Amino acid sequence: RGPAVICRLCPRNCGEERTETRRGGVCGMPSVPVAARAMLHLWEEPCLVGERGAGCVFFSGCNLRCCFCQNKPISQGEVGKVLTAERLREIFHELIGQEAACLDLVTPTHFTDAVLEALGDEEWPVPVVWNCGGYESAETLKRLEGRVQVYLPDLKYALPEPARAYSGAADYPEIARAAILEMFRQTGPYQMEDGRLKRGVLIRHLVLPGYPDNSRRVMDWVARTFRPGDVLFSLMSQYTPQPGAERPLRRHVTAADCDAQALSVLKEELAARHIENVTPLCTDIFTDRPAEPYDAMVFCFFGSMDEILSVARSQCRGTVIAVKRDHRDHRFTVTKQPLEESHGVAAAEARLTELN
Repeated sequence: RGPAVICRLCPRNCGEERTETRRGGVCGMPSVPVAARAMLHLWEEPCLVGERGAGCVFFSGCNLRCCFCQNKPISQGEVGKVLTAERLREIFHELIGQEAACLDLVTPTHFTDAVLEALGDEEWPVPVVWNCGGYESAETLKRLEGRVQVYLPDLKYALPEPARAYSGAADYPEIARAAILEMFRQTGPYQMEDGRLKRGVLIRHLVLPGYPDNSRRVMDWVARTFRPGDVLFSLMSQYTPQPGAERPLRRHVTAADCDAQALSVLKEELAARHIENVTPLCTDIFTDRPAEPYDAMVFCFFGSMDEILSVARSQCRGTVIAVKRDHRDHRFTVTKQPLEESHGVAAAEARLTELN
């Protein structure tokens, strides 16, 4: 039988009594581990997947109450099966037997005691990954030193307002930053081997619609705090509106969210350099045509070459710069279709000659 826990594992510091049969605290879980699923997962960060997938254990419950969570039945419901630490250890071995690239422990914080018991003192043949929401106690993390090789935290917020509104944790920014610093203290700079992350910290950030400044501040903190080669950073745009979501979370992240952030940075740079003869705009170039042709246009990661050239010919009387990605799978074209071919400078010049 699992022991009773007066819970101080996470920054909520709730002091709730959790037993084998009694659920409590913000996580709403008992003291023994509850897991919704254990599986090989191919959709984790690529450096953790390998050929067969990450060996994921999806624990039930969570110390955050994110209103935009896509896994609410698991994180905020009662979906999951009660396990013992012994059974959890068996699951770890089963996943390794299926050639998992790592042991990916998803939202494990409130079951730290059982996870540590299951891991034991064994030297596992694959990295152990602590996959969490970033709202972690530095004291609890210190208990993991030497047992966890890879930390995979979210850094959801740099601003207290959205943290309070959407996750019920206004202190999230400072808590998460302190937690990430402790993670990095333990692992040091990340280490890759044959394209796989063997040790280190990989920070994830999900862009939320309507909050470009939050995302910018997150990235600014990471850039200021760590040197190149210290940590990995995954910027995610797959936000999905949940039933009942209110503005601005009622919609998907669009190019406009990214455009607004880029425009803000551009305006600041122009002001800092005292450049007054440039007016940056964020508009739909297909519907909002200028009264007078632009003096210059720059297209970044934009549609097909024909789309760029046709717009440039009709709306610009000066220099046109097109910055293209060196692959074909982006979908920023008007037709939302993947590009059929890559274009270099020579191909663009040839096509422009044809259009003329």
